Amino acid sequence: MDDYPMLDVFLSIVIFFCWVMWFAVVLHIVVDIFRNSDLNGGHKALWLLLVLFLPLVGVVLYLVRHGSGLSRRNAATRMSAFGGRPMGSPYATSTAELERLAELHRTGSLTEGEYARAKHRLLPM
Repeated sequence: MDDYPMLDVFLSIVIFFCWVMWFAVVLHIVVDIFRNSDLNGGHKALWLLLVLFLPLVGVVLYLVRHGSGLSRRNAATRMSAFGGRPMGSPYATSTAELERLAELHRTGSLTEGEYARAKHRLLPM
């Protein structure tokens, strides 16, 4: 073990971890390029080429130019995955929907069976 001291092992692990983090950042930027509805096809292709062939310059320029909408697009994607409901508050939307269903039932727009099915869909028992 004299040829490979512990500090070299630690530095190798740190370098590998930084490489994996960089790969994740580039992958995240590439996914966001395709997700960005503000860009047309030509601009998406140019950003993709820049990020893939000059990664450091491309990632920094993309973050400067389109970084402000990055979190908004991520949140929109997460919400669409859960049917438009925020991930942290499933009950707030269910409560509002239950109140709306109860109002429709009171006004006679929903029959008893339709109301029961809709309520069961929101609150599976």
